[in-house]
Amino acid sequence: MIDKNLLDILACPSCQGDVEYRQDKIVCLRCGLKYPIKDDIPIMLVDEAEK
Repeated sequence: MIDKNLLDILACPSCQGDVEYRQDKIVCLRCGLKYPIKDDIPIMLVDEAEK
């Protein structure tokens, strides 16, 4: 689980949209990219994201 304070300051690196935590991934609410979480660290790299 990601800390709520961290989640509040994160933004999608692709479109700068808001993100939320869903099913062990960080999901952009604007463009829909899904960023993985490895060892409780969100990997916010566009190259690592899933569509």
